[in-house]
Amino acid sequence: MSGRLFIVGLGPGDLSLQTPRASEVLAQASDVLGYGPYVARVPQRPGLTRHITDNREELRRAGHALELAAAGRFVAVVSSGDPGVFAMASAVFEAIEAGDPAWRELEVEVIPGVSAMFAAAARLGAPLGHDFCAISLSDNLKPWEVVLDRLTAAARAGFVIALYNPISKARAWQLGAAFERLRELLPTDVPVAFARAVSRPDERLLTTDLASAHPNMADMSTLVLVGSAQTRRIERGKRGSWLYTRRSLEAAS
Repeated sequence: MSGRLFIVGLGPGDLSLQTPRASEVLAQASDVLGYGPYVARVPQRPGLTRHITDNREELRRAGHALELAAAGRFVAVVSSGDPGVFAMASAVFEAIEAGDPAWRELEVEVIPGVSAMFAAAARLGAPLGHDFCAISLSDNLKPWEVVLDRLTAAARAGFVIALYNPISKARAWQLGAAFERLRELLPTDVPVAFARAVSRPDERLLTTDLASAHPNMADMSTLVLVGSAQTRRIERGKRGSWLYTRRSLEAAS
């Protein structure tokens, strides 16, 4: 097959944080597919067709992209951040596994990007300096009980936790329920950071502690970082604070 399919991470927002490889692929693509706000980040130009779909149509979008590539097109499926982190890479490979056997002969390349948790961590200091994990609070594709079980296990294991998809209009209660569970397991003075739209014009950073963390501090553009007992907060007066997580594990007192 002559077509090519690229699964591209756009990074967190600012063009300077998009990789040169991603920019190179997007400059050559004949077709770009993705959720509307992400496709809008790819400039329109002659010869480019943009295909916009809703954010719950990942498998349909992946199948469409594969059909276009099989027809000989140069296709880019775009995701914010990194396409392998709660994004389109997994959906494309799921579609390949279940779809036309000929799709397995396509040239498919995943172009990594700066994920939201890494962009947020860089702004905050070094909160991911020790063991950490990422958990999506969305229960669209897994039961809420599984989300809570994984959150519980991560907190008990001492991981710093990056919470993706923390809240939406349809899931307004889940972040509060997550905080309630974490308060049962962690010291309430562990730092919690809300990093919204990092590197974009509407960026907002807020650092507090688990006792004071509230769901209204987040929206779907927010990455929530919950520290561990090893996470420290360095106050900087009017300049806010830095967060970092110690690299060595302190003995329990």
